[in-house]
Amino acid sequence: MKKAISILLSLILVAFSCAALAESQTVRIGGTPVPHVEILEFIKPLMAEKGFELEISTFNDYVIPNTAVEDGSLDANYFQHIAYLNNFNQENGTHLVAVIPVHFEPMGVFKGRTESLDALPDGATIGVPNDPSNEARALLLLETLGLIELDPEAGVNATKLSITKNEKNLEIVEVEAAQLPRMLPDFDLAVINGNYALDAGLSLLTDTVGAEGSDALVYAQSVNYIVVKEGNEEAAFVEALREVLNDEATQEFITETYQGSVVLALDAEPLAEEEAAAEE
Repeated sequence: MKKAISILLSLILVAFSCAALAESQTVRIGGTPVPHVEILEFIKPLMAEKGFELEISTFNDYVIPNTAVEDGSLDANYFQHIAYLNNFNQENGTHLVAVIPVHFEPMGVFKGRTESLDALPDGATIGVPNDPSNEARALLLLETLGLIELDPEAGVNATKLSITKNEKNLEIVEVEAAQLPRMLPDFDLAVINGNYALDAGLSLLTDTVGAEGSDALVYAQSVNYIVVKEGNEEAAFVEALREVLNDEATQEFITETYQGSVVLALDAEPLAEEEAAAEE
């Protein structure tokens, strides 16, 4: 009798386990390697506890993760800030929406052939990202460091044509963001996105001559978000992601792992296109 009851209980447990697995929803999400995929891997078991199985894809560019969410081959992505997202939607006619602010990566001016601003020679070359939002951000940082001056009306839309003063005759070289760490030895300095710098083992504390601070406009536009296609803003998996990203364990992981190169920004509000225009 006891053996029969034991078998029956085992069958019931198996049935419940199968039911739970059947109810588990797969969420396909893509990101760039550091810190995004690392953070996604950390929260994967937390999402599983909520009935969602994260299927994580790693990308080394800023285009495919967005087109994949747009065409439905991904449910979400995590790699970009709001300025890049707004620009991408405008240029590609996509319908992507930022839903969860997660972190801010200060952009740094990394040492290449030159070790300090004082040693920067006339005619020095400085590499910057070639996508519009990150190039503007890089130029604003160079202005903050006193290397150039920009047309004050350019704001977050600044380009090389916005440079109004360049006393050292610096050559600003536009390069795909992901390639800048590899090409760092070819430049005197290079302005590199935080994720690519981290992935290359570069330190914001020891390998730079300067980095972004907390300027309100730059910060608001540079927070990295979980992004979904329009219409999925209220999906159950989005709420689950919001909960686990706000979990104390996740926040501690981000803070302790990246030591200031990745700053929590879970209370940030997205800066919409019309708000960005009003700030300029």
